[in-house]
Amino acid sequence: MTASDAATTHVAITVPALTLDPTPVVSVKPVVLDAPGRGEDLRVRISAPTTGNQLPVIVFSHGFGSSLNGYGPLADFWAAHGFVVIQPTHLDSRTVALPHGDPRTPRLWRLRVQDMKHILDRLDLLEAAVPGLSGRLDRSRIAAAGHSFGGQTAGNLLGLRVLDPVSKKTEDLSDSRIKAGVLLATAGRGGADLTPFAAEHLPWLKGPDFAHMTTQTLVIAGDKDELPLSVRGPEWLTDPYHLSPGRKSLLTLFGAEHSLGGITGYEAGETTDENPERVALIQRVTWAYLRHALGIDNTGWKAVQTAVSESVTPMGRIESK
Repeated sequence: MTASDAATTHVAITVPALTLDPTPVVSVKPVVLDAPGRGEDLRVRISAPTTGNQLPVIVFSHGFGSSLNGYGPLADFWAAHGFVVIQPTHLDSRTVALPHGDPRTPRLWRLRVQDMKHILDRLDLLEAAVPGLSGRLDRSRIAAAGHSFGGQTAGNLLGLRVLDPVSKKTEDLSDSRIKAGVLLATAGRGGADLTPFAAEHLPWLKGPDFAHMTTQTLVIAGDKDELPLSVRGPEWLTDPYHLSPGRKSLLTLFGAEHSLGGITGYEAGETTDENPERVALIQRVTWAYLRHALGIDNTGWKAVQTAVSESVTPMGRIESK
């Protein structure tokens, strides 16, 4: 069976080690953080399981235009299976509605990273905002994750460096509090790999440097993700895996477009390639990977790798270095 054939076969991968009963979740939004110099307060959503202690944390960065209300299929699953998930609304969100020509626009990429760091700085306040959560976070186990533009944002915390279109400099914005990452459908190399549209309208894509992105990371890419941003096609989105050093894994999803089957929301209208089985696979792979990378448990990650590699009707492939 070819990858193309597999892409049209809706078969869920069953992983015995990952058949867990979900825990009820409490979610609080918006928790408003003052953010001097940002021009807007930072609004955050926190989702957490109602039981358990020493809970690891995922700080999740949304794609361009989305908000703290998006990505329920991921945030809800992670929270129901033992993670505290924190989702900011960045300034590029449609809910913020920055006016055309706003002077902050060239620095949106940088302001996003500042949002994520501000969350890490204010974890005590965020923890206290959720009834029953105080004293239950494990601050030694924090991961950064993001989709699309949010993948670049999370990548900055993992060591990715970006050529600032304003200062014309690259700077280390990594954060030692982040111990692992998940980058979903994230931009690759700049320069000649960009389309004229991307070079003109998204200048923060011009000069990414993956050479310092050493934090352990899972990269997820769809082999049908034809963005109008690169002349290289879907292969471009695997650059964060191939061009970065250190321990990395890559999940390539057969037939997946930019929303990877529907991770951005529960409604079919939010995705061009609705595929619940693919979303279920992403939920389980990311959950198992983060538990492995954060030193919680290796059983699930080994099981999911085996299940993907031995599936008769594969939905993707996993490779590691």
